[in-house]
Amino acid sequence: MNINLHIERLILDDVNVAPDQRHLLQTSVAAELTRMLAEGTLSPDLAQGTNLPRLSGRSIQINEVGKPAQLGRQIAQSIYGGIGHE
Repeated sequence: MNINLHIERLILDDVNVAPDQRHLLQTSVAAELTRMLAEGTLSPDLAQGTNLPRLSGRSIQINEVGKPAQLGRQIAQSIYGGIGHE
């Protein structure tokens, strides 16, 4: 299965990430979400390919302030939980 993931914009309410750490956060979100999608079971609609113009993730508790890689993994897990997987 090929997975092509493109995140155009990631909006985080009440989260402060230093400007020099934003790329690491973005990379971490994309890498973890791609991994989870590749390993998980997708709904038939997602497996056939789709464009999701907007997706709301589940709320998360931020435990690792100042650690964008960990925060990125948490965000990816939240997004994955909001996607219609089986």
